[in-house]
Amino acid sequence: MAETTPTGTTVAEVMAELAALEDPKARAVNEKHGDDHGVNLGKLRALAKRLKTQQDLARGLWETDDTAARLLALLICRPKAFGRDELDAMVREARAPKVHDWLVNYVVKKNPHAEELRLAWSADEDPVVASAGWALATERVAKKPEDLDLSALLDIIEAEMKDAPDRLQWVMNHCLAQIGIDHADHRTRAMDIGERLQVLKDYPTPPGCTSPFAPVWITEMVRRRQAP
Repeated sequence: MAETTPTGTTVAEVMAELAALEDPKARAVNEKHGDDHGVNLGKLRALAKRLKTQQDLARGLWETDDTAARLLALLICRPKAFGRDELDAMVREARAPKVHDWLVNYVVKKNPHAEELRLAWSADEDPVVASAGWALATERVAKKPEDLDLSALLDIIEAEMKDAPDRLQWVMNHCLAQIGIDHADHRTRAMDIGERLQVLKDYPTPPGCTSPFAPVWITEMVRRRQAP
């Protein structure tokens, strides 16, 4: 018997729709970024809009371990309905970068356990899990810095970012830049750390885009905010 949801939609039916949306060109583009699926994200979002919020269906789709299905699950789920341990398991299961990013940004950030998970994940030995913790830290730096020890975050970044694995390094660098952009009293130190560590200084940046090198990033964003 097929798994059903209260609205009558089954996981099997949705998987058939996703299979019909498979596009070899989209897969080739996605796989360059480590995402093993061939569904155009615009079409995936349109499907999610039609399905609307269905928590049971979302859980069923996540359990398939299919990347497109998991992305869809993250669009139709109810973020606040997940328990702390459930989210911890999900972040460890999220293989594809896009699944990891959407899980953190669309679900964990809206969940009441976000702060508890930030603290736990930031210190995790798995660099991908740790990167989720640092993404949550960056969110707090920008939106809820109250009671956040920015000096302590800078201490960790200064000690660990230079030798961190790529994904973790990228998110720690974002946190460094965010501190410098949003908090003038920590800006000089953030700029100094960036200059000394030289992380992402030579990252190829397209014309018209801002370099992820923290000193350049901080300087440009502050300039834009101060422009009349």
